[in-house]
Amino acid sequence: MRIGLNMPNFAEFADPATAVSIAREAERAGWEGVFVWDHINIFGEMPVPVADPWILLAAMAQATERIALGPMVTPLPRRRPWVLARQTATLDRLSGGRLVMGVGLGLPPETEFAAFGEDPDLRVRAEKLDEGLEILTGLWSGNPFEFTGRHYQVARTSFHPTPVQQPRPKIIVAGTWPVAAPLRRAARWDGYFPLRLRPDGEADPLEPADVAEIRGRLEELREGRPAEIVLSEEATRAALDTDRLEAFAAAGATWFMDGLGTRTMALEDVFERVRMGPPRLTAPVG
Repeated sequence: MRIGLNMPNFAEFADPATAVSIAREAERAGWEGVFVWDHINIFGEMPVPVADPWILLAAMAQATERIALGPMVTPLPRRRPWVLARQTATLDRLSGGRLVMGVGLGLPPETEFAAFGEDPDLRVRAEKLDEGLEILTGLWSGNPFEFTGRHYQVARTSFHPTPVQQPRPKIIVAGTWPVAAPLRRAARWDGYFPLRLRPDGEADPLEPADVAEIRGRLEELREGRPAEIVLSEEATRAALDTDRLEAFAAAGATWFMDGLGTRTMALEDVFERVRMGPPRLTAPVG
């Protein structure tokens, strides 16, 4: 199981210099990836700084050599897939093939979709996510591509340069567990980022037994082909709990991300946490 960091693109983390410093310190300390949230207006009218995740990731890619990078996750339904294809291919080349592509429906729909005239309907967002993934991967291929869907149309074209990673970067699909549709979508791609949400919208951590069930269902849907299972928890709960991490690894998780977005962590505490490095598992699995 690989261990990385997952951080917001708002508040203190919206400062590009801070994001670059975190990425550099993470690489020095032995973390295997740094991932960035993708929000545009999560707090509505509250005056909270928010940064563009792609500029943050490009700066982080330029400042590092080894760690995996990417959005975890980008809400593809509010992005133009052809623009995203250019951005992500460029980022994969800039990073030397280190992009891991996390995608999802996008939350909260009221402030990040409806507030800007985008349709917040769940079914519409799901349709746009599926169509967007077909366009993204079709354009990544570099081959002549065209698409006609309910929401998007692409005239015959080909995009170059392609990503460094071939046949393409890995795509990890976020979804609410145990809802079946997101799991089926994830099974069509490369992995699943399960989130269990309470009625108030806050995340409710998964347990190793959940991961084992997810692994079994993914293996069934994928007819035995392996898939990534990506977990993220806030640092206040699981940062140093190696027993818990080893249980996740044994259950089938392939990535664990230490979340840096807690409202209780001051920035100096974040840097201290990063410099401590990832927990060392005695028997890595996955």
